[in-house]
Amino acid sequence: MAPSTPRVVVKVDLKKKPWEQDQPLHNRWHPEIPSVAQVKAGEFFKVEMIDCMGGTVKDNSSSSDVKHADLTISHCLSGPIKVVDEDGVAAKPGDLLAVEICNLGPLPGDEWGFTASFDRENGGGFLTDHFPCATKAIWYFEGIYAYSPQIPGVRFPGLTHPGLIGTAPSMELLRIWNERERLIEEENGVKPFSLCEVVHQRPLANLPTTKGCLLGHIKKETPEWERIAKEAARTLPGRENGGNCDIKNLSRGSKIYLPVFVEGANLSTGDMHFSQGDGEISFCGGIEMSGFLELKCEIIRNGMQEYLTPMGPTPLHVNPIFEIGPVEPRFSEWLVFEGISVDESGRQHYLDATVAYKRAVLNAIDYLFKFGYSKEQAYLLLSCCPCEGRLSGIVDSPNAVATLAIPIAIFDQDIRPKTQKVPSGPRIVRKPDVLKSTYDGKLPITKNPSGST
Repeated sequence: MAPSTPRVVVKVDLKKKPWEQDQPLHNRWHPEIPSVAQVKAGEFFKVEMIDCMGGTVKDNSSSSDVKHADLTISHCLSGPIKVVDEDGVAAKPGDLLAVEICNLGPLPGDEWGFTASFDRENGGGFLTDHFPCATKAIWYFEGIYAYSPQIPGVRFPGLTHPGLIGTAPSMELLRIWNERERLIEEENGVKPFSLCEVVHQRPLANLPTTKGCLLGHIKKETPEWERIAKEAARTLPGRENGGNCDIKNLSRGSKIYLPVFVEGANLSTGDMHFSQGDGEISFCGGIEMSGFLELKCEIIRNGMQEYLTPMGPTPLHVNPIFEIGPVEPRFSEWLVFEGISVDESGRQHYLDATVAYKRAVLNAIDYLFKFGYSKEQAYLLLSCCPCEGRLSGIVDSPNAVATLAIPIAIFDQDIRPKTQKVPSGPRIVRKPDVLKSTYDGKLPITKNPSGST
């Protein structure tokens, strides 16, 4: 007998706001957020999700929705989902939860997405000192392919994946997160973190806040809600429970081996991407969309002790394992850009992989500018197209070496260097351009003194 279609355990209504959904969503991590559904190990089930910005970014001709975005509401997750074994016994702390992605995609009737960079003083992005304005590009899907009216001359197959999937933390793990992230935010670059002088995205950490907080079934404006909202961790970074890892290759056929910290595991997921470049550099940088996952779970009893080695002071300092599936776009020709750990001012940094990757990305942006793309178009494109980031060298002092590989086939022109002389003078930018807002702040903009303008 053929297997049954997957049971829908979380359903969303795109006409409703995140807090109006029949099955309440959540955008924080906390062990006391109650589950909204239960599945058995081996069961084939389906989870629907809204986009990372909760439907506030629209398919229109303005980027004001990005400029004025309320980032405290981001990552409205579907779940938590309690997982039990065939006998009805819940997953327990110390187990591993093996989550297989059987299928995924955009929600029917909502086949579009967006890529954006936030205003420098409202979230920013990896290159916010170079690109302080909020920008947006809309993408439309044709089967496996995506194209954008704002970035013409480009079409590519998406490697669709959930940007965020994880299990609930225990109370002890939550305290560890909040303490270490509070320290870095309170220091705010005062201590000699040289990276804070080169990467200008702020804040340094997003601490718990009641503003924009969604806690599922926990009723707002109750003493319980107030207490949990002040403790619950934001969902922006990846952590020991998985979370917002943004692994672009985590598509059909992939498996995630997640540590279990609370009874039932309390699996949650969201932040669906039609495609993403390694690093998701513009911050809102995949092709963000609503979507669905079809999943199966297995419980590996005592799997944390068996397979995960703590790298820190407690047994909770572990990380998930990811098994990449067999489905991905096939490209044979790439143009690769290198970066070393020397910043735009010419200052040497010691084996700093982040500075090296920033240089590689800037090199690629300036190169694409020579082929008629605005730098904002190149920035958003490199954030969401299937480009490959690599850490090539981390031992040859003083330079770390990072590379960014762009598949040549996504362009409608040959972007390789040629023997004929390249015309001098300003480049003609393809029209139209990305949707762009003004930057009204007063922070200085970083410019490469030798670069193109």
